[in-house]
Amino acid sequence: MNENEYMKDIRKIAQTYSGPLDASELIERAGRARFALLGEASHGTSEFYTHRAALSKRLIEEKGYTFIAVEGDWPSCYALNRYIKGHAGTHAREALNDFARWPTWMWANQEIAEFAEWLRSSNAGKPEEEKVGFYGIDLYSLWESLNELLRYFESRGGEELEAAKRAFECFEPHGGDEQSYGVASSLYGEGCEEEVIDLLRRLQDKWKVTPMQDREHALSAELNALAIHNAENYYRTMIRYDAESWNVRDRHMVQVLEKLMAFHGESARTIVWEHNTHIGDARATDMRDEGMVNVGQLLRENYGDDVYAVGFGTYEGTVIAGTSWGAPAQEMTVPRAMRGSWEELLHRLGPEDKLLLFPANDPALDEAIRGHRAIGVVYHPESERGNYVPTCLSKRYDAFIYIDRTKALSPLVIESVRA
Repeated sequence: MNENEYMKDIRKIAQTYSGPLDASELIERAGRARFALLGEASHGTSEFYTHRAALSKRLIEEKGYTFIAVEGDWPSCYALNRYIKGHAGTHAREALNDFARWPTWMWANQEIAEFAEWLRSSNAGKPEEEKVGFYGIDLYSLWESLNELLRYFESRGGEELEAAKRAFECFEPHGGDEQSYGVASSLYGEGCEEEVIDLLRRLQDKWKVTPMQDREHALSAELNALAIHNAENYYRTMIRYDAESWNVRDRHMVQVLEKLMAFHGESARTIVWEHNTHIGDARATDMRDEGMVNVGQLLRENYGDDVYAVGFGTYEGTVIAGTSWGAPAQEMTVPRAMRGSWEELLHRLGPEDKLLLFPANDPALDEAIRGHRAIGVVYHPESERGNYVPTCLSKRYDAFIYIDRTKALSPLVIESVRA
């Protein structure tokens, strides 16, 4: 099928998108699911954050969604969760100081601070079990989670404290260096797998028999242990198998989501904020050829129509990113989308923002594969071609929000002079 035919098919379903307040049909469709997956094409674009926040407010208020899960570390997100539920702090910025791991701008930004204030206000006066939570489902927090567990058990003592100390002592020689641990465990058999399995076993489902006022702390302890367990596996695996280390990470995210759903009960419903590469079904991209799975695929396989995935994209603008891992944050230009990509075709239809609500089993759209831009925390605008993922848009997402021109988000701390 040529580009003109693709554009005819897109034009049939594309509608002008004037923002989340007018996205009632999208809210109605997502509102039927238990998992509303809201993506982003970068980790540094303001509109992706503000539009997801506004959509999330509607899903919470109108459809009864019970918690938000994000592509962030458990310990730092749990500190923000405590603030949002009114248990700590006087301002969101205080809680956001816990996001000290690079890339700090991903969650420590003005857009999240404003959303956190809304969540705290919305939760005020509600019974504890009705307050909307905010949790991190990623696994990069190996060392932070170890420290959190030590603090948790130090206040309780007993055999669990000794188990936590054994795990800490096993990792301690690597001095917080994940690559050092990965090499030692993968190549020389000097891993800590037994220690972390023991730690997780001791905490498994303990929240179920914990007094109500301490249940979430008990859950937090278990999920810190789960993060340590899967991070250990992730860093051990990534030394030899890049694709499998990706799979370890996304399977961990699904494990955490399922734990959170069990914790919140039978009526639980979650809004998930992650990059498109995690929430958009991997089977509709070339990730499948590499043997990679992701959150969107795994949830669809397990829960079918209870999953509703919304992707995001842009034609041009600015973004916050770094030139290498750990590099200072910069405001960079996002060049016009590559000719023939999904973003460029949508721009060619007209410069207005657009919402695509994909019909089920559309023969024409389901065969359309085009490049779809994905910008990571490391970005090189001058070499854009490698940022496009071959994608069947209608199979990857249930809906797609296209914002023609976007701007960089607002980090709370600018780490360098803007480029």
